[in-house]
Formats: sequence, C-alpha cells, structure tokens
Amino acid sequence: MRIIIQRVKEAKVEVKGKVVASIGKGLLLLVGFTQSDKDLPGTSLWNKILKKIINLRIFPDEEKKMNLSLLDVGGEILVVSQFTLYADIKKGNRPSFVQAASPDIAVDLYERFIKDLKESFGVDVKSGIFGEEMFVHLCNWGPVTIILDSEIL
Repeated sequence: MRIIIQRVKEAKVEVKGKVVASIGKGLLLLVGFTQSDKDLPGTSLWNKILKKIINLRIFPDEEKKMNLSLLDVGGEILVVSQFTLYADIKKGNRPSFVQAASPDIAVDLYERFIKDLKESFGVDVKSGIFGEEMFVHLCNWGPVTIILDSEIL
C-alpha cells in the first residue's frame, strides 16, 4: 500500500464535470494498492497505517511549528484511489502497472480503508469514485507532501 499524504487548505474531486466530494482544511490521500495488500485489512500493520495518518503532526501550532494532528485541528480527509502509485518505469517509456492490485481487489481495499478511517477515528472522510477518471483540485498547504509505503513502516 502506498499513500501520498498532502496537507491541504481545501480539495475537491470532479467526475464527469460534477464535484463528487470536497473538503476544507485536512488531508488529501492518494491511495494505491498492490496484489499482496489483499490480506492487509484488520492486521496490526493496517491499523498502524490508519493511526499514523490520523496522528501525523503536520499542522501548525500557534508558533507555526508542525505540532498538531488532523484530530487536533478538526480536519477532514479526502481519499482518492491512485493505482498509478505502483507504476513501473524501468523498461521503456510506457509505465507498466502489473504491481498494482487488480480492480476487484483494489476496490474492496479502497472501500475498507475509507470505512475504517471513518469508524475508527470519527473523522469526516470523503472520497472520489473508484475506477472513474477524476479531476482532483487542491490547494496544497505548505506545501506538505509525505509518502507512506507499507513496505517501509
């Protein structure tokens, strides 16, 4: 599982010209899954990933130091599926996505990820539409962008 975490002032997702989700201050999570992630939900690693995201102290305190978490600032989360996080560009110029989870596996993981974030922490979580072409608009705040990879946690 790979996640690009972006601290945002606001973000939204459009599908077919219509805004399907939007948030104010919070985190935009671009989430990609690989085939081996199918057994990840419910494990200690899965729970560690969820807690890490929620508790990352990347929001500024009164002294402008990154000291506050999403929970501390009452932020929201926007989750967008992103299979291209598993692009392999070692050979040629056209990316290969063989490492990415197949859509039938990835959709279940995506939905479970969103559900677990909502239910475990009581945060406002919105999402794009899995498998659709999306336009993601964001105001990256900082900018702060962090890469979380389950293989190196």
